[in-house]
Amino acid sequence: MKPILNIAAYLFVSLDNLTELSAKILDECNSSELKGTILLTGEGINMFLAGSEPKLRGFLNDLRQDPRFASLQTKDSWSETQPFKKMLVKIKNEIIRMNHPAIRPEEGRANFITPKKLQEWLDRGTDDLGRPVVMVDTRNAFEVEYGTFENALHFNIEKFTEFPDAISAHKDELADKTLVSFCTGGIRCEKSGLYMREIGMQHSYQLEGGILKYFEEVGSAHYTGSCFVFDEREALEPNLDTIPLERSIRKKQIA
Repeated sequence: MKPILNIAAYLFVSLDNLTELSAKILDECNSSELKGTILLTGEGINMFLAGSEPKLRGFLNDLRQDPRFASLQTKDSWSETQPFKKMLVKIKNEIIRMNHPAIRPEEGRANFITPKKLQEWLDRGTDDLGRPVVMVDTRNAFEVEYGTFENALHFNIEKFTEFPDAISAHKDELADKTLVSFCTGGIRCEKSGLYMREIGMQHSYQLEGGILKYFEEVGSAHYTGSCFVFDEREALEPNLDTIPLERSIRKKQIA
């Protein structure tokens, strides 16, 4: 097994005393020789971390001793080397900016579908009630270039704040479809799923755990390409390996 454990995790939960919490978490990460980025906001936590498995698991176990983080779940992958250059803990206004303050996932999640169940629907082409299934990619255009679900709907957006207007413009044509929104690890869909329900798209779901959890539990079925990740690995294949250098989009752009 590769020596470096990489985790992606988020949790929508009300947090306060962010400055004190930030200093405490940063100290614990440094003590465990972890690297990556953690975002803290009043609405929750988002993290991408890497380090040796014992130390990273130990940090997560300690973090979950705080009742606010007890339900934190991770998406795991492995690498030969440390993909982050330093350890950062940042305080932000939102975990993922959408500019719709009424959308509050900590007060109740959107409907979700597990990776295995999604595979069943995509194998069949319909949901359990016979409705056509449409995959809705909530990510930015450059991320979609690396890979996405087959025949997925995407909007060539440059930032997530553009998503509400983009999906609203397609509301009528999607009214009789079952929609499954997805992103890298699930965090954007916590908000997009609630927004879609708010504007009346009742047959909508979010992919639980995002693309990374789908790769972990299903693999490449109905997915083409790789998945961009926010670290030095650039992107992951459906087997959760780093993409080969010769296929690197960044390398091609630099060349």
